[in-house]
This record gives sequence, C-alpha cells and structure tokens, in this order.
Amino acid sequence: MSSDTNPIRDAIAEAIRDNKTILFMKGNPDAPACGFSARTVAALQALDAPFAAVDILPDPRIRQELSALSNWPTIPQLFVDGELVGGCDIVTEMFESGELAEALGVEQPDAVSAPAQDAAPAPLGIENRLS
Repeated sequence: MSSDTNPIRDAIAEAIRDNKTILFMKGNPDAPACGFSARTVAALQALDAPFAAVDILPDPRIRQELSALSNWPTIPQLFVDGELVGGCDIVTEMFESGELAEALGVEQPDAVSAPAQDAAPAPLGIENRLS
C-alpha cells in the first residue's frame, strides 16, 4: 500500500465532507460509551440539530486517522460544514453561550442549562464505512 492511499483517512474525510454536521464519538447517539460523548450528543439533541455520528470504537485506526486529520487528540470531535468545532468542553461552552446554535443554523432554546435527551429527534443515520 502506498503512503498516498489511506482508505480509512479517505473515508473519514468523505464523511466530514458529505455531512453538514458530524460527530465522531465513542458509542452511538442512543448509547454513548463515555460521558464526554454523552454530553456532546445531549447538546446537539437539545438544539434539535440533525447530525450524523460515527462510532470510533470498532477500529482503533479510525481514532488514529481522525486525530491525524484534525490535529485534535481527544474524542468526541464535532465537525460543522467540514470544519472541526472541537470536543466536549468547547461544544458545551458554545451550547451555553448560544454559539453552537448559531454555528448549526438552528434556534437556541430558551432554557440552556440542562439539555433534555428524551424530546429530541433521532439523529441522521450514517453508514460506518470506516472499519
């Protein structure tokens, strides 16, 4: 395999390019596998923001290539319009300030303190072609 061909990195780049909002996380939106991923999902769901999600756990190469591509070491990683927004702390701060709703092009709810997880619509599905 030549150094120019990296199917996992290509699939990650394609997923970021093809989805307006995509979250690379541990687990999935219905069953996050870590608290940071759960908090990030809760913020997106509280805004009723449609998003795609990719579970990085099935293959350690996904996390490795994602971090190499984004220059961001931690998971989760949220991308909007092809650009890295950040991880859990940044997304949470942006949610609380209203910047996340603005970045996503959605309305900020009146109550921003505790995102409700049960009233949000299901996220967009994405085929995980990264494994």
